[in-house]
Amino acid sequence: MSDALRATLAAAIRRLLRPLVRILLRNGVPFGVFSDHAKQVYVEVAEREFSVPGRKPSVSRVSVLTGLTRKEVSRLKRAGDAAAAPVERYNRAARVISAWVREPDYHDRSGRPALLPIESDDAERPGFADLVQRFGGDVPTRAVLDELERVEAVSRTRDGRLRLTARAYVPRTGEEEKLAILGSDVADLVESIDHNLTHPPAEAFFQRKVAYDNLVSESLPAIRRDASTRAQKLLEHLDRKMAGKDRDSHPEVKGSGRHRAVLGIFYLEQDVEDAADPEEEEGS
Repeated sequence: MSDALRATLAAAIRRLLRPLVRILLRNGVPFGVFSDHAKQVYVEVAEREFSVPGRKPSVSRVSVLTGLTRKEVSRLKRAGDAAAAPVERYNRAARVISAWVREPDYHDRSGRPALLPIESDDAERPGFADLVQRFGGDVPTRAVLDELERVEAVSRTRDGRLRLTARAYVPRTGEEEKLAILGSDVADLVESIDHNLTHPPAEAFFQRKVAYDNLVSESLPAIRRDASTRAQKLLEHLDRKMAGKDRDSHPEVKGSGRHRAVLGIFYLEQDVEDAADPEEEEGS
């Protein structure tokens, strides 16, 4: 690795870590705990992705690759991964909301998400329980309903029917769910960047952003609303496209293999003073 590449990578690591360290400190996670998790991931990745073809990964090879002692590698291998945050509740709730928005069976005559009874005796007009059974996986209707009510994604009408009040699953309360999303969504973004670093341009995944750093405060609310509206429409369009090819939603789909495809959109506002890179300030 050249000195220039080494310096660029070091700067990227520090910038990547700053918001993560802020979250860790706010949640009382000291450096020692973070260090243990980092060591664990080093060992796992070295074993799974940098092994010699045809050979079982050895403690010695993992030690050489990671810079950890053989004793430390052995300890981490015995400990296993106990830190993986579950995201299944998030995924199931998100799938139910997406299907309610997407599937015509759960729309009213105007094409909007319909008011749904929890249970329905009319085969022509399915209820919420049917929606959960089709798209929520093997989980009780009550569990999904409780979760959607907790995050204020549904409300109840006077006659007991359910109204969809949010077109996406965004936890408003509960740090556990928000931190689980941190682990899954940021990992997807970094995986996409890693793919683009290791593949030719013709095989690159879409990776774009638009950013300006001299906007006036008064312009931000309109920009934020426009970004949210247009991004939500794009995500709903792709949700319909991808659901039509997904064998969980449509078992009749023919083809080979099993793949994930993800498009994530984020929006950020910062005061330029707060967003400044300390290293850039020192060099300016």
